[in-house]
Amino acid sequence: MATEFNAGSFLGRWIFALALVLGTYNPTQWCYFTWATAESTTFGPIVAIAGLVLLICWIIFIRATFMSMGWLGITLEAALFGCVVWLMVDQGWLSLESEGTIAWVVLIILSLILAVGMSWSHIRRRLSGQFDVDEKDD
Repeated sequence: MATEFNAGSFLGRWIFALALVLGTYNPTQWCYFTWATAESTTFGPIVAIAGLVLLICWIIFIRATFMSMGWLGITLEAALFGCVVWLMVDQGWLSLESEGTIAWVVLIILSLILAVGMSWSHIRRRLSGQFDVDEKDD
């Protein structure tokens, strides 16, 4: 099992985070939220299992992100991505006229925040040589 962290490792985490975010909600009809709240959907075990699997994945990602980055790191990361979007709008590369565009940008940024959070301990170890260790109760 390889323990080396590289761009592919980050890309894998980001793809999974993007699938989680967009699978939970996106502006199209192809997401859990739209499916579960549709009038034609009857709540049953399939809807419940899919929702619980998504919830478990969200908890794993959010907990890892908070454990590795904390509130300050997440706030700084969101501010950085916000400034990148601001730059893209300022340069005319991105238009925020459409609500759909805004939703997609926010969802992609959320997935990037989760991916960086999942990867941060590896990134920090590469930059500083220091390991993060979770406390374990005996």
